[in-house]
Amino acid sequence: MFETAEVGNKMNKADYEKALPALREALLSAQRALAVSKSAVVLLVGGVEGAGKAEAVSRLLEWMDARGIETHVMGDPTDEERERPPMWRFWRTLPAKGHMGIYIGTWYTEPIVDRVFGGIGEGRFNLLMDRNVAFEYMLAKEGVLVIKVWLHLKEDALRKRLKKLASDPTKRWRVNERDWKYLKKYERFRSVSERALRRTGTGKAPWFIVEATDQRYRDLTVGRHVAAAIEGRLAEEAAAPPVKLVPDRPKPHRINIIRNLDLAQQLPVDAYEHRLAKGMAHINVLTRKLYDKQRSLILVFEGPDAAGKGGSIRRLTAAMDARNYQHIAISAPTDEERAHPYLWRFWRPLPRRGRVTIYDRSWYGRVLVERIEGFCSREEWERAYAEINAFEEELTEFGTIVVKFWLAISPQEQLRRFKDRQLTPYKQYKITQEDWRNRAKWEAYEAAAVDMVDRTSCENAPWVLVEAEDKNWARIKVMETVIHHLKNALG
Repeated sequence: MFETAEVGNKMNKADYEKALPALREALLSAQRALAVSKSAVVLLVGGVEGAGKAEAVSRLLEWMDARGIETHVMGDPTDEERERPPMWRFWRTLPAKGHMGIYIGTWYTEPIVDRVFGGIGEGRFNLLMDRNVAFEYMLAKEGVLVIKVWLHLKEDALRKRLKKLASDPTKRWRVNERDWKYLKKYERFRSVSERALRRTGTGKAPWFIVEATDQRYRDLTVGRHVAAAIEGRLAEEAAAPPVKLVPDRPKPHRINIIRNLDLAQQLPVDAYEHRLAKGMAHINVLTRKLYDKQRSLILVFEGPDAAGKGGSIRRLTAAMDARNYQHIAISAPTDEERAHPYLWRFWRPLPRRGRVTIYDRSWYGRVLVERIEGFCSREEWERAYAEINAFEEELTEFGTIVVKFWLAISPQEQLRRFKDRQLTPYKQYKITQEDWRNRAKWEAYEAAAVDMVDRTSCENAPWVLVEAEDKNWARIKVMETVIHHLKNALG
């Protein structure tokens, strides 16, 4: 694979300077068009250590308008980053539409290094590569152009470059022990990297390998590829037909998992208060234990309007140290959130180890409200099931405990609660015209919820269906379920 980048490509100074003005004009023109488009650009700059990744990026920044570009040097993870899944630091820095993000150090770097030094086996390595393919496919579908550049040097050329830098007092700081350590493993790096590139070069995100021996050739070739890739993407965007957003209103089966719930379940006040006090004590102890075990907890609450999500959450948080949890009420996305891939706003607030994040509505909005109201295309909500499963798999694999609750009530009970909210001054803020409009689509939401549970409930991130007609019963079931999962996970 790398043989074509070992043929001795060079460029003299005169040809370089002659070609540069046209290239700079093309890059700036592409960047101006990108700024008013529906696309974002992610440029991954990978390759051999010492091949000049930082220099190539610096040259691009000289030629383009740096105001529309964010550069991220992804070295060793910080303490904050180590306390979250590995992809968190990439998700939180993704560029918005109209912008470009450049990454020196990519989501390929750590798996390749780990494989070279035996930190992971071949099966794990292949799994991580396949995840990268799925991630990049999702980015492409969400309007992100992924440009992947690999800078290559032959072993003798790399050794020569490192020695030259090390002998120059003004440049020797650029060479460290890691560079020499990696040089000793050159053939192993070459083999593992070749497998990574073969497995992950796709039509949506192909690899572009650049011979990096000659700096002028390297920089000009990278610049030309970036300009051509952005121009091509913008041409595709201009030619694409408008996406039709059509509401989907499924009909529920007469017998389903939600209708099978026994909503007559009740809990007397005395029993409720006893179990509540006992449960709160357990929650307090167990959530403090999260830090000792270096685990985190995510609770997801979904259900019809007025199903009691807020009340159940308040009983849980009343038992927790306020410094250790975050309660996030999800509403319509902001302009900033709409300018990023759908899951971006849910990745950002993931809890650090030892902490809890509670989502009052969540990423499941895509397969519920967005599906039913026509806020996204059918293709978007259909692929969301797999994307959500992949997201939750990354969370639980990292050690995050994920529990998801669907609070179920009857249409009659919802109507009673709506009327109560209208008549009670301190509850009136809870009822809106949108709640009444959603009520008219009760059956569609029920059918969508059944699909959601069917396609996204798994052993590591299960859906728990809660009979919520009686608030006491629902609150205790939620609390005792959280306790059960914490005990199982923490020992």
